[in-house]
Amino acid sequence: MKIRTRYAPSPTGRMHVGNLRTALYAYLIAKHENGDFLLRIEDTDQGRLYEGATDLIYRTLADTGLKHDEGPDVGGPVGPYVQSERVKAGLYQKYAEELVAKKEAYYCFCTQERLDSLRQEIDGKEVMVYDKHCLSLSEEEVQAKLQAGEPYVIRQNNPREGKTVFHDELYGDIEVDNAELDDMVLIKSDGYPTYNFANVVDDHLMGITHVVRGNEYISSTPKYNRLYEAFGWEIPVYIHCPLITDEEHKKLSKRSGHSSFEDLVEQGFLSEAVVNFVALLGWSPEDNREILSLTDLVDCFDYHRISRSPAVFDYQKLRWMNGEYLKAMGPEKFRSLSLPILRETLPGFADDAEKLTKIAAMVQSRVEILPDIPDMIRFFAVLSDYDTEIYRNKKMKTDETTSLHVLKELLPFLEEAEDYTNDAIYAALSEWIREHGYKNGYVLWPLRIALSGQATTPCGATEILEMLGKEESLDRIRKGVSMLGG
Repeated sequence: MKIRTRYAPSPTGRMHVGNLRTALYAYLIAKHENGDFLLRIEDTDQGRLYEGATDLIYRTLADTGLKHDEGPDVGGPVGPYVQSERVKAGLYQKYAEELVAKKEAYYCFCTQERLDSLRQEIDGKEVMVYDKHCLSLSEEEVQAKLQAGEPYVIRQNNPREGKTVFHDELYGDIEVDNAELDDMVLIKSDGYPTYNFANVVDDHLMGITHVVRGNEYISSTPKYNRLYEAFGWEIPVYIHCPLITDEEHKKLSKRSGHSSFEDLVEQGFLSEAVVNFVALLGWSPEDNREILSLTDLVDCFDYHRISRSPAVFDYQKLRWMNGEYLKAMGPEKFRSLSLPILRETLPGFADDAEKLTKIAAMVQSRVEILPDIPDMIRFFAVLSDYDTEIYRNKKMKTDETTSLHVLKELLPFLEEAEDYTNDAIYAALSEWIREHGYKNGYVLWPLRIALSGQATTPCGATEILEMLGKEESLDRIRKGVSMLGG
């Protein structure tokens, strides 16, 4: 049996991290076995459609490398791959009427007012439990109402007694009381199928063998299976993935600021790092590796290793992972990605390709996301006010007094020096330190503070001297002397 999986999003906005994980796992399950991965657009809920969302789905799948074998934009043998187009062909209505003929579904003409009267509170939530009122209508009554043009929906006819058992690959056999199965709507009053019904019909007609979705759909699965059984269709393999929570163990919501793929990209995360991170939200490889390319994931993905426990979205771990991808990146690619940020942060260096290249090399191994760069290098453009407390360093054995002494003693030497390129000034400064019997840190710490106004920098003092040039460097050192009371 050739494995066929699908990703079936509704075009209602940005792709939530949970939806991306569903798409990724479906892709990996198929590709691990050389199967097919399909894209189907489920746009039956016309009231929630978001303009441009379908293009956003295409773009997100392309950016993450999840190339689909069949779909609305690439075609395929079991199209159309957009549900609204399948509605126009009368496909869902036909199958719903087939269920009515089998007594597995029935027409319901109840008004909204009557449905509202059936609402009751269950476990603290107000829900509508349908009472099968219209199931008792005679065939003649149904036909009369249809001919009169009365609005209707078609409901699934579920049993009220007994139990239903179904199997999930992660959770095993699950038993549900049939009393919990409401008679869900299959065809809405506008003629469109509900998500639940269209999902089952399309999965069968498209030959889907493995269905990947969130575990919030576990409670609906018995109703899906009753539809499969009513039609005499084979039930697919179910893989219900665990919930994704924030670090406070609450469901990851839009308010978190990083719940969608687009949010993360806008915050400076690389798509490869996001895919790697999302793959590990509830799954791990046998060897417990953490840095995995999409190719690596295809090779080692085993859906049986998906956890049943909620997965925590650890934002700091994602930052770390993104930093690992930046470190491993070729210098030219990193420079290209960081160049717009470098030029905007350092307008005085904007036309100096050599300096920008050197600064990019300085920060590449130190940043976790590209937006970290400005705070790290802004001192090259402007020396902000700083507290002289940062001259104190127990390890270097420096404080304000020793730092003032070193800077005043160093100034004449630096004023006489002509070659401020890093190699030359480093060699000359090292010789000066040896001649004076100092340790490197005793001199370089206060020098770097005076040049940058920061306790941490992406490079050493001599590299800063080269970037700033002689005059700017001397001006900053003199300012440091003045701040220290010299």
